[in-house]
Amino acid sequence: MTTDAFAFSASDHAMMARALRLAERGAFTTKPNPMVGCVLARDGVVVGEGWHRSAGGPHAEVFALEAAGEKARGATAYVTLEPCSHIGRTGPCADALIAAGVVRVVAAMRDPNPLIHGAGFDRLLAAGITVEIGLMEALARQLNRAFLSRIERGRPWLRIKLAVSLDGRSALKSGDSKWISGEPSRQDVQRWRARSGAILTGAGTVLIDDPLLTVRLPADAPEYERDFVPPVRVVLDPGLATVARGRVREGNAPTLYIHAPDARMPRGIDAAHAPVPVQAGRFDLHAVLSLLAARDINEVQVETGATLAGAFLAAGLVDELLLYVAPVVLGEHARPMFEGLPIDTMAERLSMSIVETRRIGEDVRLLLQPRSTLA
Repeated sequence: MTTDAFAFSASDHAMMARALRLAERGAFTTKPNPMVGCVLARDGVVVGEGWHRSAGGPHAEVFALEAAGEKARGATAYVTLEPCSHIGRTGPCADALIAAGVVRVVAAMRDPNPLIHGAGFDRLLAAGITVEIGLMEALARQLNRAFLSRIERGRPWLRIKLAVSLDGRSALKSGDSKWISGEPSRQDVQRWRARSGAILTGAGTVLIDDPLLTVRLPADAPEYERDFVPPVRVVLDPGLATVARGRVREGNAPTLYIHAPDARMPRGIDAAHAPVPVQAGRFDLHAVLSLLAARDINEVQVETGATLAGAFLAAGLVDELLLYVAPVVLGEHARPMFEGLPIDTMAERLSMSIVETRRIGEDVRLLLQPRSTLA
C-alpha cells in the first residue's frame, strides 16, 4: 500500500507531523530500537500522545493510550511505524489499540523487522480497524535511517566526523589536530555522539590523540537527551597495540577492540574484543560493520585520521559526512581529510550532496551525503 491508495486530509498530515516530532525525542535513548511516536485524535483534537523512550520500556502507543484513557475509544491512532504484533519485552501494541477501541490507524510505514512486517496491520484489519499506510513515509524512513540500515542492509548507518581547515586539512604533518575547530563545535559533536550506537576510531588515533570518546552533554540538555545510552567505543587495532593504554579504556562507556584473527590479548588484560579478517594488511571494513550490526548497533560515528576515513570512503561505506570547517589554514604539509582514494580523473570524483549548512560559533558545520546514498 502507498499514499496513492488513500486520501489523507490536512488534519492527518498535521497529526503525523506531530507524531514524527515526538518520535525524534527517542534518538538518544531507544537504541537499538527504532524511534516511534504516536498521536491519538478524535475529530481533529489530540486526546493522547506518546513516544518510545527506551528499549525494553513501553512503546509509543502504550503511552498515548494511557494519556487518552477512555477518550481513545473511537479515536484515530497516528503512528510513525507499524504497531508491533509479537510479544518481546513488551506486549503487542496492535492488541492494545484493539482493546482500547481505536477505530482507525494511520501509519507512516511498515516495520521491516521480519518479526513484524505486515503482521501488525493484519491483526488490526482482522479486528475491523481501518488501516491506512504511507503518510509521510519518506520522513519516517529518514528519521529511522540507521535502524533501517541495520535491518535492510545488514550494516549500521556510518557517519564520518571531521574538523577541517579552509584548505581541507584535518591535522598537521605530525598528526596534531588539537584544536582545529572551536569549543562550540566540540560541544555540538557531543549530541551527535549521544545518538550513535558506536564511536569508531583506529589505533593510530588512540596513540596520537589519546581520545576519551565519551559523551559529555551540557547540564541544561533536555532530560530525554541526558538519558542517552552510552555508545560503544570501537577501536580498530589489528595487533592489539593499544589495549593496555589510552583514555579510551576510562569512563562508563563500553569499549570493543577489533583485531586481526592472529592477534592475542595480552595476559592480565580483560577487554571486550573480536577478530575480523585482514586483507593485504587492512581490515575488511564490510566485515567490521557486519559484526557491529550483529551486536545491534544501528549508527556508527567514525572519528579517526585520514587513512581510515579514506578507507571507509573508498569502500563505499560512508552514508554521511559531518564536517566542521574552521576559519584557519594549515598549509600544504598538513594532512588531508582522506587518504588512499584512487581518483585520477574528474570522471572518478566522488559527488556529495549538501544536506545541511549551519554556523556553529566561528565554524561552519556541513552535513553531506554521497549521492550514491541518496539514490
